[in-house]
Amino acid sequence: MSFKKQYLKSKPVCKVTFLVSKDAVNGASRVDLLGEFNNWNTAEPINLVKLKNGNFKVMIDLPIEKEYQFKYLLDGEIWINDESADKYVNNGIDAEENSVIVL
Repeated sequence: MSFKKQYLKSKPVCKVTFLVSKDAVNGASRVDLLGEFNNWNTAEPINLVKLKNGNFKVMIDLPIEKEYQFKYLLDGEIWINDESADKYVNNGIDAEENSVIVL
């Protein structure tokens, strides 16, 4: 799992590419991205596209100078963090942590 940040000079936005490896999804057929940027809305998640090599990928634009908590949801059942997150914070619900991207 990883993400790549591409800052735009023309506006205060960062293009973030999220990539989840086929090994990390453990056979899942669907990977969704949820976080503060979409109000954790499981009814309208950000779907990652499955690539020919089995990895999953999506690119989204996020406003800069902010931090966003996020997680991946596999097949609508299993939550996983991004191993390359900028940091992790307690989710405030249980003993679990959320990934954080800092822009």
